[in-house]
Amino acid sequence: MVRRRTATLSLTAVAVLAAAPLLTSCGAEHPGTAAVVGGQTISMSTLQSQVKAVRQAQGGSAQSAQLIESTGDLDRTTLGALVFDRVLDAAARQNGVTVTRAEAQQARAAAEAQAGGADALRDQLLRQYAVAPGGIDDFYRVQAEAQALAHKLGVDLATPDGQAAVTKSLVKAAQAMRVDVNPRFGTWNAQTLTIGSASTPWLRRAVAPTPAA
Repeated sequence: MVRRRTATLSLTAVAVLAAAPLLTSCGAEHPGTAAVVGGQTISMSTLQSQVKAVRQAQGGSAQSAQLIESTGDLDRTTLGALVFDRVLDAAARQNGVTVTRAEAQQARAAAEAQAGGADALRDQLLRQYAVAPGGIDDFYRVQAEAQALAHKLGVDLATPDGQAAVTKSLVKAAQAMRVDVNPRFGTWNAQTLTIGSASTPWLRRAVAPTPAA
């Protein structure tokens, strides 16, 4: 009897183990993951942290209600920016482009001078591009890297032809990396570098004009 009971338990265990992959495949395809870019994970916690930072900054603004209403798809646009940053990094590496922290800081300093100070720049970036104060350095790193890539390609990023050339380089990098986005946010389009119906996020971040005073 003992042997039969043991055998029954063993068969039950085998059945459970065999069913496990099927149960997993029926669940969420990206548990705890917002996206996977070139084998690197962008976690939900990372995405939520950035969204929370923006919402907190918006909440402290005199235009709080308007800012929040205008960024109803903040989760998706923030994820699009996170994915783009990794695609841009890959395209830069493929073309031998590097950007130093000092270069990004110089870009930020120039923008602050034109905007009328650090506080003015912070407010304008939050209003125009939903950038939280803690994300300003990265915002200008992205711009500096995109400009450096354009320079390496011999084009002007401020022109349609320049944007097309840089986009081509980014699309090539995105296709080689393989981008997998959690379906709850939409589908990644490697040709337009967008998630779902979001507008071209790379243009928003990489070709953002310096805020006017």
